[in-house]
Amino acid sequence: MDQTIRTDFNYAEASAALKTALGLKTSPVAIKLATSRADIPEGMEKFEGTVRHCQMVSIARKEGRAFYATVDNHECMGGAWALGLREITETLKTGHFYFKLGKYESTAACKRTIDKIPHVESGATFATLYAPLEKTSFSPHIVLIVAPPRTMLKLAQASLFKYGGRIVSEFSGIQSVCSDTTAQTYLTGKPNYSLGCDGSRKFSGIEDDEMVMGFPIEMLTDMVDAVRVVTAAPGSKK
Repeated sequence: MDQTIRTDFNYAEASAALKTALGLKTSPVAIKLATSRADIPEGMEKFEGTVRHCQMVSIARKEGRAFYATVDNHECMGGAWALGLREITETLKTGHFYFKLGKYESTAACKRTIDKIPHVESGATFATLYAPLEKTSFSPHIVLIVAPPRTMLKLAQASLFKYGGRIVSEFSGIQSVCSDTTAQTYLTGKPNYSLGCDGSRKFSGIEDDEMVMGFPIEMLTDMVDAVRVVTAAPGSKK
C-alpha cells in the first residue's frame, strides 16, 4: 500500500482520546480519497451495494466497519462528483436538480450555489476508504466527526488552541458530508463545520441535534492534545 503521509499516528489511541474527552457516542471516521488501487490495503473489504457517501460514513461510525467503495457503489451523483469519482451530471450543473427539489427560487440561484460547491477534480479519485478511526489501516486524509453543537464548540476551541484566530466555516445546506466536510477539508487543509443537509439527515441517520465537522489528518495530534486541554479547562462547562 502506498503511504500518503510521512507521520505515523496511533489511530486507536487518538480515537480513544477524542471519544473520552468529547463524550462521543460514535467513532470519529477516517476517510481517504484513494487515487489508485495501490492506496487500498490488501484484503480490505469492498462495499457491496449502492448507497450514499454520508451513509457509508454512518456505517463506519455506528457499525465499526472498515471498507472501500468505488464509483459504482455511490448512489448519490452529487456526492460522487464532489468526491472526484465522476463528472458532474447535467441536471446538477444547470441547476435543475435542486430546483426540482424545491430548494431554490430559480435554477439560476441553484447554479450559483453549485458553481461554488467545493469538489475534487473529476476522475481524480479511484475509491473512497472508510474506517472508524480506531480501526484505520490506511493513511487517511480526513477525520470526520458527527456530534451535538456543544461538542462542536469544544472542537472549534481545539482548532484555535495553538494559534488562536477565528473559525471560518462554509456550507450551503446541501452536500454537507460529501462536500462541506470531506472535499472542502481535503482541498483547503482546514477544519470545516456544517449544519448537515436534508439528504444526510434523511438517509444517513444524522440526528436533528447533531452537526458535522471534518479536519485534515495532519492536525490529528494537535487536535487530540488540544481537546484534552479545552474540555478540562476551568472555564469549560462540565
